[in-house]
Amino acid sequence: MYLLIASKCLKGLKWGPFFNFKLNIISISSKYYLCFMLGVVVKSTGSWYRVRLDDGTYHQSRIKGKFRIGGLKSTNPISVGDRVKLSLEGNDYLINEILQRKNYIIRKSVNLSKQVHIIASNIDQAFLIVTLVSPFTSTGFIDRFLVTAEAYQVPTIIVFNKVDLYDEFDRAYHDEVVKVYSDAGYECVEVSALNQQNISLLKERMKDNVTLLSGHSGVGKSTLVNAIDPNLDLLTQQVSDAHQKVCTPLLLQRCLN
Repeated sequence: MYLLIASKCLKGLKWGPFFNFKLNIISISSKYYLCFMLGVVVKSTGSWYRVRLDDGTYHQSRIKGKFRIGGLKSTNPISVGDRVKLSLEGNDYLINEILQRKNYIIRKSVNLSKQVHIIASNIDQAFLIVTLVSPFTSTGFIDRFLVTAEAYQVPTIIVFNKVDLYDEFDRAYHDEVVKVYSDAGYECVEVSALNQQNISLLKERMKDNVTLLSGHSGVGKSTLVNAIDPNLDLLTQQVSDAHQKVCTPLLLQRCLN
């Protein structure tokens, strides 16, 4: 009401055009500001991204324009874990900006050796899921992941899954491997998703943290997540020798909300 009265008074003083111009700027600026929303990327599939907004809702989004972060040549400019700014244009949610990353972890692109693939960003810690049987995880693979995690300042816990499958020789080898990494300062946790062994310990380690789960296909990442929070109900897969070298990361965020 007061704004309307002021407008009429200013028009009487022949300030109307100027006042209307200023009002339009305020209106446009307010609308522009209110259209922006903040959220975190929880899933990446090609050119589409699933974003959890700060109000708890989930939306399929896509990139508006092109992004290049700090000259980093990556196959995926936006990764799981990124904090992003979105706008709603019509019925489409568009990612306009990536907020500054606290950290991120990368690996070399499978197809383009000169580029990298960002596994995840803004991570508090990583769980490297390792199995010494069905399938076998080599110490070389463990070392490469740990070196990368150290380079990007991501604390890592080594989680040995499927310990319920060990025979006498597997147990002896397991103890040797654990000693090596424990002596190097890494926390090593024995778990069995099948028997719920030490699942409560993993829950405790995850509390108030954004956690990256990484490891070969078939080591039991999805099974572990389902054991930690059955409500997530992630699909599991059978172990295949042809896919043992594929590293499929999983970022646990919904467990923390």
